[in-house]
Amino acid sequence: MRYAPCELITVFELIRGSVAPPRLQTSLERRLRAIRAHPLLNPTALAQGWREWLRSYPVDPTHEPHLVAAIEWLVRAQDATPDAGLSRGYSLVPHLHYGRQGWQPSYPETTGYIIPTMYAAARRLGRPELVVRAERAARWEIEIQLPTGAVRGGAIGERESPAVFNTGQVLLGWLTALDETGQGSFADAARRAARYLVATLDPDGHWRSDNSRFARADATLYNTRTAWALAEAGFRLNDEGFIEAAARNLRAAAELQAPNGWLPHCCLTDPEQPLLHTLAYAIRGLLEGGRVLGDEGLVRAAERAARGLMATVRADGWMPGRYRRDWSPAVRWSCLTGQAQMANNWIRLAHITGDTKWLEPVPAVLRFLKRTQDRASRHAGVRGGIKGSWPVGGAYGAYEVLSWATKFFADALMRHEAASPVSVLA
Repeated sequence: MRYAPCELITVFELIRGSVAPPRLQTSLERRLRAIRAHPLLNPTALAQGWREWLRSYPVDPTHEPHLVAAIEWLVRAQDATPDAGLSRGYSLVPHLHYGRQGWQPSYPETTGYIIPTMYAAARRLGRPELVVRAERAARWEIEIQLPTGAVRGGAIGERESPAVFNTGQVLLGWLTALDETGQGSFADAARRAARYLVATLDPDGHWRSDNSRFARADATLYNTRTAWALAEAGFRLNDEGFIEAAARNLRAAAELQAPNGWLPHCCLTDPEQPLLHTLAYAIRGLLEGGRVLGDEGLVRAAERAARGLMATVRADGWMPGRYRRDWSPAVRWSCLTGQAQMANNWIRLAHITGDTKWLEPVPAVLRFLKRTQDRASRHAGVRGGIKGSWPVGGAYGAYEVLSWATKFFADALMRHEAASPVSVLA
């Protein structure tokens, strides 16, 4: 990023407190934030980038050391907030949106679907304190649930706005807490959330209102993951209306699928070159929704898309972060979140279909993810977590360690161990 001398002079004048017109001041402050966020000015980010360029991080042949490190990162992410929610992530550079480096605010969406991961890790690692953490998070989600039953978009501290997708993700957490405790408060919260989702679903089966303000309104096919949560709520809470609404969304989404398995309108920002992250969301929704509803057509739709992605896994486990509609790579960086999600998706496909071929890419993908995990960093927000992209400056979650990437990585490690029971809701 280049700046003319006159621009830098004006920036320094702003720093000294000189007065500038509001519009110019806002523009210059934005540019100043961008300068401060440059990795060359941030030793932690610079060190991570150099380490990636020189060599990857040590890989243990067993999963447990990597799993323990990931769970410890999630524990620190919860402790880093003033409430019971988990931090959205950790910024290696001053974040342009949150305005600071380090731990970010609590994130209701990902806290919701980290709850099943905490319960699973408690069993796998013999750590009952993780159950306490999971229940604290689930109760906190009830405390901040909106009067409509919706879950808010964005992180705590931002303007409140309902978000359909976020509601579906927290619904998975409440249903898990209900399964684990049998407590009616979780059933009540889940029922309110499910009623909100039914009320906002359009007659043709698509959610168009109350989508996240951070996403394109015409590109939310990944709401199939919300429909899956709604279907699970229908069966657990004995409500046919929830089941019918979920089926409408899932079947409407499947009807849009191309013969090669391509899923259109499936990205936060660029539906022509969607993120692996959101494609993986959509696949999981179709797969698990099909399982819950007993609809083989939905499972086959998930298989078609998962097969298209399976063919793109490199021998070293790398996958591109964005795709074109012929499943060719659209970028040269990796979306680590999406890779962890696809490892989970392929394991679930093998379990649901009984076909072990789906397990073939999993070991390579998990090895690749392990290579990106820094388990020795002196920085608590880096150690054990999974970054948004590889390399760290890639265009998804650049210079961030993300709670949801770390969650899906932990899930995949536990699922890959046949002896580790992991809730289907994780």
